[in-house]
Amino acid sequence: MVASYSGGAREMKPMRIERRPVGDISGDWPDSMHPVLRRIYAARGITRSGDVEHRLTSLLRPDLLGGIGRACELLEEAIRNDRRIVIVGDFDADGATGTAVAVRGLRMLGAGRVDYAVPNRFTHGYGLSAAIVDELAPLAPDVLITVDNGIVAHAGVRAALARGIRVIVTDHHLPSAELPDADAIVNPNVQGDAFPSKCLAGVGVMFYLLLALRARLRDSGWFAERSEPDLPALLDLVALGTVADLVPLDHNNRILVNAGLRRVRAGRACAGIAALLDCAKRDVRRAVASDFGFAVAPRINAAGRLEDMRIGIECLLTDDASRARHLAETLSSINNERRDMQTAMVEQAEAAVDAWMLREGGALPCGIVLFDADWHHGIVGLVASRLKDKLHRPVIACAPADDGEVKASGRSIAGFHLRDALAEIDARQPGLLHRFGGHAMAAGMTIHRDDLETLARLFGDVARERIAPELFDAIVLSDGELCRDDFKLDLAEQLRAGGPWGQAFPEPVFDGTFAVDSWRVMGETHLRFNLRCDGVPTPLEAVMFKCYTGSAPPNRFRAAYSLDVNEWNGTSKLRLLLRHVEAV
Repeated sequence: MVASYSGGAREMKPMRIERRPVGDISGDWPDSMHPVLRRIYAARGITRSGDVEHRLTSLLRPDLLGGIGRACELLEEAIRNDRRIVIVGDFDADGATGTAVAVRGLRMLGAGRVDYAVPNRFTHGYGLSAAIVDELAPLAPDVLITVDNGIVAHAGVRAALARGIRVIVTDHHLPSAELPDADAIVNPNVQGDAFPSKCLAGVGVMFYLLLALRARLRDSGWFAERSEPDLPALLDLVALGTVADLVPLDHNNRILVNAGLRRVRAGRACAGIAALLDCAKRDVRRAVASDFGFAVAPRINAAGRLEDMRIGIECLLTDDASRARHLAETLSSINNERRDMQTAMVEQAEAAVDAWMLREGGALPCGIVLFDADWHHGIVGLVASRLKDKLHRPVIACAPADDGEVKASGRSIAGFHLRDALAEIDARQPGLLHRFGGHAMAAGMTIHRDDLETLARLFGDVARERIAPELFDAIVLSDGELCRDDFKLDLAEQLRAGGPWGQAFPEPVFDGTFAVDSWRVMGETHLRFNLRCDGVPTPLEAVMFKCYTGSAPPNRFRAAYSLDVNEWNGTSKLRLLLRHVEAV
């Protein structure tokens, strides 16, 4: 299960709470903003009110993206001449939302013949491949547009060009040394691209292409005899894909996500997103980014992991509420199956790691490779993510595929660029990795099963060389203590509205010491508390999820927690959401 390489192993350290440096909290803040919120923004590098205002007029300009002019030229010609356009998406939530945005947006702009295809994880693998191009031949596409893939699809692009098909690559993944020979490439992460934000998700790149195309069509008189479409109507989909793909929420992405959430809360979400939120029992009127990340995205991703992502895309494309509800329920059922499989696989992985640590005296390699012959390769990324969080080091989880190959997915920790690490492994042993690609924090690869030991050795070596020792520490970052007058529903509401919170712009977490007045078990693994805090006159309600193992909690502890708004039967109350506790 755990690769047997042990060179450079390090002992696991217990988790601890550490406070973020606050920075300069002086600035042009409105008087109505709570001082705690000012402190939180300062700790995230924001020093002026303009950086927390989310006006669409402040979005970066589309024409800053390299290649976007050529892509718009090709698409204008295709629309004016009624060419057949086929979108080639990806089998995750970013790819699904990006595909839906492309199909909806191009039709809004006047394209009469738009279809889409998405690779099947089990038969095609990732991205635009020669096999996908061959399967699309009966559609006779004139233009292929990739969404959230294509930047390393050399063979697929060549196959399309050989058939006389124009290819526009829109992607945000890191390119290899050579770019594919596409007719146009739009990707902010291509070397030398001038777009100031490198954090756009695949759906964000596609949305930007539509904005630029609309401007070009407007200038050329296309809308003289037809209405100009409201492309911001697609922002609920853009927000969902951006949150789901865990790209950093820089200012530009926060504008996109905030605008999409405003549409959802105003009751203007597309039928599919509304149905998925309803199936997840989330209040559309109070939707926040975490509802996308923890409720909607897993349901869409489950289709690509276990079934066919077309189910998820069709849910996002339909305007029929009853059909959207049916598809959302189907996705929820698939997600339940995914959850059960993931639980079993994570338990197996944790048991194998525990056995390893028992043999090795509590030590683990700096980079961990896991494999099980019975694992499902659609879920190994989730296993890697869960183990990464628990072990505080990069993890690659692997499952068998066809012809002796293994498909693997990795997740990393801050400070260790996973895709660059795979490139280093590829340089040290060319041919070991059959294919690889991804981001700093997540990547995928294929390898022969007989080479897993070699992968484990090289991965451990690269991780040991590139990760500073302190990055292995298990830390919960806190925004400090709250004063007794801060435990108020009003502050919790301001914090909730102060986002959108997410990757690289984390939700506020505080720390403090509490005495336990009472506690009880909820369900099988959750705990509910009444806590006492010095200076606070009444007990504080608190919950902690998936923490109960049969033992009573300590009578007094230091906790890292969030201020939560607990809504029940039409009323709202303050609640503490405990993230980590340490006995004191």
